[in-house]
Amino acid sequence: MCGSVVFFFSRPRSPDRRLFPAQVSVLYFARSAELAGLRCETLSVPRQITSLQLWEEIVKIHPRLAVIRDQVVFAVQQEYVLLGDQLLVLQPGDEVAIIPPISGG
Repeated sequence: MCGSVVFFFSRPRSPDRRLFPAQVSVLYFARSAELAGLRCETLSVPRQITSLQLWEEIVKIHPRLAVIRDQVVFAVQQEYVLLGDQLLVLQPGDEVAIIPPISGG
């Protein structure tokens, strides 16, 4: 079970449902789990946010993750997403996985 944290949310003044927050599960793997100090948590985020904005908000909560910024990839609902200007449209209950580089052979 993931713990809960609420961030990056202020009550929208508009009735536009895209602005209401979505509770998403953030899953941390390998080095990201070590740096964050946990394997998963639930965050409240805007339904529409770029992948880079989402990463920046996660780093505000877990500053140690900043060291892997250039190596990390998200998987949103099991679809890979690079950090950048790509707009994510999140739904309540979506999973966002933080996947750092994994070495092996």
